[in-house]
Amino acid sequence: MRRLSGCLPQEAAPGDLPGSARSTCRRARRGRASCRADRCVKGITANVEHLRATVANSIGIVTALNPYIGYKNATAVAQEAHATGGSVYDIVVAKGLLTRAQLDEILRPEILTRPVPLDLPEA
Repeated sequence: MRRLSGCLPQEAAPGDLPGSARSTCRRARRGRASCRADRCVKGITANVEHLRATVANSIGIVTALNPYIGYKNATAVAQEAHATGGSVYDIVVAKGLLTRAQLDEILRPEILTRPVPLDLPEA
């Protein structure tokens, strides 16, 4: 068995590799070249309002709401959002399951990426 050094096995020429391995190596080299900070990161800023709207309109956020509204309610909200095209955020508030302030607290990015129990007042 040959040991790997970088992308190519030792003492192997690119022609010695199967097609899929050659493609993988090519993609890896292109990816490294295209993702250098001086080429693609400089000057990029987040559109915070668009990102907030995307999260608020995503059916997937019901997963984060399960501990607060329960699986049964979360499923009903997701089904309604899917059927009507409404936002999970608005449906949760309309059903009186949580307030806007509670949703804003639960759906903070730092809470979603590093979940911690929240002591929320009753709705």
